[in-house]
Amino acid sequence: MLGLSIQLYGRENILKESVEYPQSYYRGEYLESLAQKAVEKFGIEILSDESRQKELALWAKDGVMEIVKKDLADTNIFFDTFVYESSLYDDWDRVMAKMGDGIYKKEEKLFIASSLKGDDADRVVVREDGRPTYLAGDIVYHNQKFERGYEHYINIWGADHHGYIARVKAAVEFLGYNSSKLEVLLSQMVSLLKDGEPYKMSKRAGNVILMSDIVEEIGADALRFIFASKKSDTALEFDLAEFKKQDSSNPIFYIQYAHARIKTIISKSDLSEDEIMSASLRNLDENADILMFDALLLPEIVDDAFSTRQVQKLPEYLKSLAASLHKFYYDCRIIGTEDEAKLLKLLMLVALSLRTGLSLMGITAKDYMSKEEE
Repeated sequence: MLGLSIQLYGRENILKESVEYPQSYYRGEYLESLAQKAVEKFGIEILSDESRQKELALWAKDGVMEIVKKDLADTNIFFDTFVYESSLYDDWDRVMAKMGDGIYKKEEKLFIASSLKGDDADRVVVREDGRPTYLAGDIVYHNQKFERGYEHYINIWGADHHGYIARVKAAVEFLGYNSSKLEVLLSQMVSLLKDGEPYKMSKRAGNVILMSDIVEEIGADALRFIFASKKSDTALEFDLAEFKKQDSSNPIFYIQYAHARIKTIISKSDLSEDEIMSASLRNLDENADILMFDALLLPEIVDDAFSTRQVQKLPEYLKSLAASLHKFYYDCRIIGTEDEAKLLKLLMLVALSLRTGLSLMGITAKDYMSKEEE
C-alpha cells in the first residue's frame, strides 16, 4: 500500500532499511522515519491494511506538518494559521451559491465563467465524477480571505502559476469583491549548487534536501539572508560553500563583521557613552560625511523595498554600508584623535543602521566574532 517492503527485527521493532519504492512514488529519509514511527504507534499491520489507509494518511500528514513547522521555527518563521485543502470543501455549497451566474454546468462539469472577467477561457471547478479541481478549493479559500475584511491581500505563488492569476481574480469578482485588492507576487525556483555545480533534487528520486539540512550547514541567519537577497521573480541560485566562508566573499559574514568591528573599536576607547553621545556630528571631514549619509539612508531604503516589493534592496544596502564602514576604518584613524568622540558617535550610528536592517530580516547582529570567524 505504501510501496514499502519492510522487515521487523527484535523486541524494539526496528525497521530494517529494505524499502522498495515503485517508480511513481515519492521517497526520502523522512518517509522512512515516518514509517518507523507509524509501526511504533500502530503496529506493522497498518502498513498493509487497506481499511486503515485513510487513518494512516491523516496521521502521516500531521507528522509531515510537524516537520515543516519545526523547520520554519528553526529559521524564526511562524504562521498564525495553516489551512488544509480538505477543510475547504465543507463550505463549497455556500460559496458556489454566492458565485451566482459565475458558475454554470456543461457536459456534467461545473465551470466558472472566468472568460467574462478577463480570463482566456472558462475553467472547470468540478469534474464529471463530482471531484473538485484545485481551483474550487482556491475559490473557497479566497472567499474566506476576503470575508475577513482586510483592505489588501497578498498571495505568493510559484512563477509557473502566472496563468492562474486571471481565473482566481475572476472568482473574486464573482464572489462580489474587488479583485484589485488581491496582489499576487510570483516567486522563481531556488537552485542549490554543490561545489559550483547544480544539485538536482527530486522527491521521486529521494535526493530531497530539507530546509533543516541547509540550516545545519550554514545557520538560520545565512539562510534568511539568502532568500532576502534576490528579487522574488528572479531565479535564486546559491552555493552552500560560499556561505560557509569566513571572509568578505560571504555577504552575511561581511555585514556581521562590520557591526562587530564597530563594537570592538568602541570598547577600546576610554570615553564614556555619555561623552560620545553628547558629541556633535558637525564639521567632520568628507569621508565621515559620506559614511554618515550612507547610514542615514536606511529609512528610505526600507520604504522603497516595501513599496516596490523588492526586499533584496535591504541586504544590498547593508552590504554597501558594511563596505563603507570597512573602508572608513582603514582610511581613518579614530582612537586617540581630537575627533574621537565624534567619530565614535558616527560609528554608533552606522552600527544602529546595520543592527536595525538585520533585525528587519530576522537576523541578530553580532557584537563580536569568534576566533573562527575573525
